[in-house]
Amino acid sequence: MEKERTIEDLLRAASLRVTRPRVAVLSAVSTYPHADADTIIGAVRTDLGSVSKQAVYDVLAALVEADLVRRIEPSGSPARFETRVGDNHHHVVCRSCGDIADVDCALGEAPCLHASNSHGFSIDEAEVIYWGTCPDCTAKRLLNEQDLNTTRSDK
Repeated sequence: MEKERTIEDLLRAASLRVTRPRVAVLSAVSTYPHADADTIIGAVRTDLGSVSKQAVYDVLAALVEADLVRRIEPSGSPARFETRVGDNHHHVVCRSCGDIADVDCALGEAPCLHASNSHGFSIDEAEVIYWGTCPDCTAKRLLNEQDLNTTRSDK
């Protein structure tokens, strides 16, 4: 079995210098998949102390460019970041709380979907975002509806 690669190994393999901010940002993205930049900045500041927002944004951009981190942008949400790259997976987003989860590619090899007209593009990825309501928000909605029905029937 292959030894799991460390964050430092991943940075070196991507020809990036190993720095404390890069290690902290990549660690934060690994720890908080689908986190927005503000969440990552908070985690990095907890780890390193003082670090500027711009430094974290710069590191995120370098990690995305090096294909160590994937940036996703669900409609109505700030950009989110994850370390699951290169497998053309998709996402499901809760319309209520904004929670995001990974969804493996449904069928076939990347890209999962074949465009009806490529317009001459060499397509190497398809991005699908499924929208719905997560189990927690569904349960809360059902409880609220039950409470409302109980209150109405008590009158």
